[in-house]
Amino acid sequence: MARRLLVLLLAFVIGLAGCTTAAPPRGNGSALVADSGPLDAVVKRTFTAYGFRLQSGRVLPEMALAYETYGRLAPDGRNAILITHGGTSSGHAAGKYSPSDGVPGWWDGLIGPGKAIDTNRYFVVASNVLGSSYGSTAPASIDPATGKRYGPDFPAITMRDIVEAQRVLLSALGVNRLVAVAGPSYGGYQAFQWAVTYPDLMLGVVPVVTKPSARTRSTNELTDRFAKDPNWNGGWHYERGGIVATMTELRYETLLRYGANEMYAAAYPDRTQREAFIRQRAEGWAREFDPNSMVALRRALETFDTEPEFGKIRARVLYVLSRTDTLFPPAIAPDVMDKLAKAGVDAKYFEIDSDFGHGASGPEWAKWGPTLKAFLDSLER
Repeated sequence: MARRLLVLLLAFVIGLAGCTTAAPPRGNGSALVADSGPLDAVVKRTFTAYGFRLQSGRVLPEMALAYETYGRLAPDGRNAILITHGGTSSGHAAGKYSPSDGVPGWWDGLIGPGKAIDTNRYFVVASNVLGSSYGSTAPASIDPATGKRYGPDFPAITMRDIVEAQRVLLSALGVNRLVAVAGPSYGGYQAFQWAVTYPDLMLGVVPVVTKPSARTRSTNELTDRFAKDPNWNGGWHYERGGIVATMTELRYETLLRYGANEMYAAAYPDRTQREAFIRQRAEGWAREFDPNSMVALRRALETFDTEPEFGKIRARVLYVLSRTDTLFPPAIAPDVMDKLAKAGVDAKYFEIDSDFGHGASGPEWAKWGPTLKAFLDSLER
């Protein structure tokens, strides 16, 4: 049991699963729909569209999204659920790439045959976000116009751009309606954005450990910290070996804020060993995640605020927070729920009773999975 919990914690908090896979198939404005099957042979795929216009007016000549699917799309294209991920995680939400792969997706406890998000019933799409370091078009990608990495010249993207890219992917997959959009943290931002941008496309949204706005977040603190690293070079760090030490320290601090110390206490009772383990995980992530992606995704939040658009929401909402989350504490829930109610939104609130803070929704799936399942069941009744 302790080993199982540790594996789930690794998957959810560290977000390393799905980062090293065989080269995925590339689409040409189209995407592949995976056959239904066991979630121990998940395939990471890539969808590519061309001439993708951003809100800024800039056009990405090529726009790729890494994604995975679980389950089978119904003939009418109306049984899909979109899973959105945290900002520094990947689109590997469930299952394993092979039976011998020991680390499942970060919401594996919730997604699969017979689980809360039942892949015998739903066609689940887990999309990596535009701007991420895990297979989608991002600052580390090659700009077709120059043949070089975008780097810090990557066009500014918004949360609406991220959602629009997902909509293009879903359309290519043949999805005509979403049962729900669900995701934690940065994924919750996306869920709220979906609710106001495409209000008639889904029946429900499940924003988890998140809130509907983030306009106060700025990239300045982040870029100032990066600038102190001698390898940063104004963002052109690629030929200098990256800024691994700085990213490791940043990730280590982030994992502690997310509740990693409490999560790993059972597996590593000795505090020194526990801290060494968390730091090791942080370094592994730091060697893979481009700091320019952090900047791009943080910048996308500077204009993110869905509260003024709550009146557009037609979907039902299940808003989920964690009792010990210091990033999005339960104290914010009454205000969010009151604003949703005043906008006429059918919304319910659930609080995960957990000591695992911001990272609770993955490893503590058993504590809120039944509520999620009941919510999804109710959407089509």
